[in-house]
Amino acid sequence: MEPLDRKLLRDIWRLRGQVLAIALVIGSGVAVLVMALATHASIKETTRAYYERYRFADVFAEVTRAPEFLVRRISEIPGVMAAESRISAFGNTEIADFAEPVVSRLISIPEGTQPRLNRLALQRGRFVEKGRRDEVVVNEPFAESHGLNLGDNIWVVMNGHKRELTVVGIALSPEFVYSIGPGALMPDDRRFGILWMGREALAGAYDLDGAFNSISLALLRDTSRAEVIDRLDLLLESYGGTGAYERKDQISNWFLMNELDQMETMARILPTIFLAVAAFLANMVLARLIAVERSEIGLMKAFGYSNGEVAWHYAKLVIAMALAGILLGWLLGALLASYNTRIFAEFYRFPLLYFRPDPAAFAIAAVVSLAAALVGSLGAVLRAARLPPAEAMRPPEPPNYCRDGLSQSRIGLFLDQPTRIFLRQIYRWPLRSLMTSSGIALSVAVMLMALQWIDSIDRIVTVNFYQAQRQDATLALEEARAPGLLFDAANLPGVMATEPLRAVPADLSTGVKSYRGSLVGLPREPKLQLVYDVGGRSLSLPSHGLLISTKLAEKLDLQVGDRLQVKFLTGKRREVSVPVVELFETYIGMPAYMEIDALNRLLLEPPAIDQINIKVDAAAMPALFSELKDLPSVSAVSLRQAQIDTFHDTMGETLMIFVTFYIGFACALAYGVIYNSTRIALSERGRELATLRVLGFSRWEISYILLGEVLLLVFIGLPLGCLVGYGLSWLMTLNFETELFRVPFYIEAFSFGVAMLVALAATLFSAALVRRRLDRLDLIAVLKTRE
Repeated sequence: MEPLDRKLLRDIWRLRGQVLAIALVIGSGVAVLVMALATHASIKETTRAYYERYRFADVFAEVTRAPEFLVRRISEIPGVMAAESRISAFGNTEIADFAEPVVSRLISIPEGTQPRLNRLALQRGRFVEKGRRDEVVVNEPFAESHGLNLGDNIWVVMNGHKRELTVVGIALSPEFVYSIGPGALMPDDRRFGILWMGREALAGAYDLDGAFNSISLALLRDTSRAEVIDRLDLLLESYGGTGAYERKDQISNWFLMNELDQMETMARILPTIFLAVAAFLANMVLARLIAVERSEIGLMKAFGYSNGEVAWHYAKLVIAMALAGILLGWLLGALLASYNTRIFAEFYRFPLLYFRPDPAAFAIAAVVSLAAALVGSLGAVLRAARLPPAEAMRPPEPPNYCRDGLSQSRIGLFLDQPTRIFLRQIYRWPLRSLMTSSGIALSVAVMLMALQWIDSIDRIVTVNFYQAQRQDATLALEEARAPGLLFDAANLPGVMATEPLRAVPADLSTGVKSYRGSLVGLPREPKLQLVYDVGGRSLSLPSHGLLISTKLAEKLDLQVGDRLQVKFLTGKRREVSVPVVELFETYIGMPAYMEIDALNRLLLEPPAIDQINIKVDAAAMPALFSELKDLPSVSAVSLRQAQIDTFHDTMGETLMIFVTFYIGFACALAYGVIYNSTRIALSERGRELATLRVLGFSRWEISYILLGEVLLLVFIGLPLGCLVGYGLSWLMTLNFETELFRVPFYIEAFSFGVAMLVALAATLFSAALVRRRLDRLDLIAVLKTRE
């Protein structure tokens, strides 16, 4: 073994605490990167395999009623590989021992076999058999939430008739990875379920023999989906088609793809922070190590080692620290990726799981982290290589110990000697002090960025469910009905107020850009479902014109005063031009509102409503639930409190995992920065501290001199970290903006306090480790060393 290699091993062992601290920081960055990339790749591969194996359709469409022979014409559209019709409907469902209304989506499947498209992953039991009109297959999350087993019975109101159905199978489907009920924002498996019934039974129940109201298409590769959708819409237009849409707009798939996009965003931003800190630590350790080893560098050059060999020696020290972090990060990242992938697979109920981390993820993490460490230490390595032998053999020039401003100030007169000592140290090395405070600031920033998500979700719930919505429940009608139904709703048990609503599917366009959504009609001065701007305004609806969200205006490039082309997808399918009267900001969706009477006039239809918002006396809720279950005109019931609870439960489960991960990583950052700073300070000032002990300073005074400097820098770094975290949180919210959700940039004061306290706790832990070493300082050995 070469002499320099033996010296390298001795240096690594002597600096093992600092090497470990740097390895933890590098490992954290590598782990975050590997976890994000490996989880993303595994979930993406699992999704692809799930969709492919169970033949998830590429295009979907709903109609009022279309004849079965139309399927053949649809199959002849160029690019269509397979087309399968079905019957789909919503029905109120009654589950034993569950008082609240439950909505089920009923979907037809062929008796005794799988459908061609959107096949079922049967978990238990069997498919429905021919001639068994009361058999049903239930989706697994719904069955588990209600404890349903094979042979159990449920009651469903189908087309106004209540029928008892027997559970014969429990299954999963790629179409309902993320199953959301009517009017809901999150899956609620207790109040919304999927029921698959035989085609004959469902056709008989809804009078659709020889007809269908839903169709799915599988397309050949490289087929233009837009062209297929245009042709499909043309064929279905006269049968009440509401507009076809492709897989990317299917709600379950949309949520899943959005989750994958968020993983990619995390993989870009967070590892960068950790690797930047690792580069800073490598530079700090190496620069101060070289300052301590000046004489050794001089001896190396005196013995004939070239500048390149000296530089390579110290570069190898950085590489060794980085490799330790990479190996640690690989292991931790793989474990976290495996855990994270299982969590996502359980959340989305995948019947299969492919955890096959791409080796490229590990390679990318290793290359990026190694490059960051080397770049961070490049300056220190070059200084070591350029140091002339004669200069290196001499001690470094001591700092200027003249009286500074602090000593001459009035404040300095009131400070004790140990405090003046560590304040002078900070004053004489401002850049080093700033770097230490910056490292702590980054750990606080990471923590705050994680906690901000909890605050943002709470803000969404407050604005959307408490400030904008005042109703207790929303009743969805089977079809648009005359407003007189409001009087019937007002006579239901406990109902104190009612309000009409109508949502009409429509294509919204400006000629160049378009969006398939809906126009929502509300009373001129809504009282229960407000048109609410997140800035705190409740808006009135104009008699003519639209109120649209700023996100929709941005998508369609609209301003106030512009005209929006609206093509209704129901009724007479009119095309009209409507002015945009006002914009408002909302966190959820891209709504467009207009006054309900004006909407009905545009449709050239008499007044009609398709939903009713109701305010209910809480004491009368059980009686109301009992009556709603038997109302044939009501196809679905959405409870505001249930949506709030589901929103918190769903987001809370994933958020707490996310926050826990990054609290751990932030603690690793704080530990790495503080331990290295104090450990290097101890090695540099060991002779000075030992001299003070001999002169009569106590152990606590010596500890105060060493650790007081660090603690002051930490307290400087805490508010700086809050400022940096504020900026990073803002950056993250920009990257997580989608058409369905806008994560608000909102941070509670409590989160700032938690972030600082956790960083401070990690700091005190690392300082305690150095304090133990300081207590064991061998005064005689230290004082015998020469300058």
